[in-house]
Amino acid sequence: MKVSLVIPACNEEGNIGRLIEECYENIPNKILGELIVVDDCSTDGTVSEVTALKTSHKNLRLVQHRTNAGQSAAMRTGILAAKFNVIAQLDGDGQNDPADIPKLLDVLGKPGGDGPALVGGVRTKRRDTGSKRLASKSANAIRDFVLKDNCPDTGCGTKVYWRETALLLPFFNGYHRYLPAFFQSYGLKTEFRPVNDRPRLAGKSKYNNIQRAIWGLYDLFGVSWLRKRTVAPRTTEE
Repeated sequence: MKVSLVIPACNEEGNIGRLIEECYENIPNKILGELIVVDDCSTDGTVSEVTALKTSHKNLRLVQHRTNAGQSAAMRTGILAAKFNVIAQLDGDGQNDPADIPKLLDVLGKPGGDGPALVGGVRTKRRDTGSKRLASKSANAIRDFVLKDNCPDTGCGTKVYWRETALLLPFFNGYHRYLPAFFQSYGLKTEFRPVNDRPRLAGKSKYNNIQRAIWGLYDLFGVSWLRKRTVAPRTTEE
């Protein structure tokens, strides 16, 4: 299975160039069909870092937002632009390890088959601050209590999944954190595997704990309603 690797980025100068090189070093050519960086209106040297690498990597693509639209919109832009049937995703800050992508792909089912349609990473050894680890643990517990999606780490950016299904999902700002729940709502299997987590080496996070908690609770009610109202039977045609 060749994949389209989508990396959303906003002001990730010092991270994005290193991450792209790691992707090509750790993901075999027979797997990596293309690498799409979606720049969400960066104001630093992010675009320059990506552009400088395009001559070395012919399947490296750069898609730019004209206005800042957020991480979910950047992911959606990348999925729409992708050419292959399987999407792999990583965050642009370099904290996700590209070496984990082939491991998750080994578990992913063939698109349209009976295997898992989404395989997500679970960060077993978080490298964030103590407050972020505590906030993430609490948010995952609340989300799982409400949605019952059995996802241990919905905030982990390392995921692989079927593009066709991703394009059918309802879109809103923040939807990327609820992909496992939505895939399950469509009657599809999801799996989760341990992945590496690394410290941020440059720049700063685009989120804070209070902001994430407020929007997380707001979204949770909407996602819960959407899941209860979703009817998506799988079909066959003779």
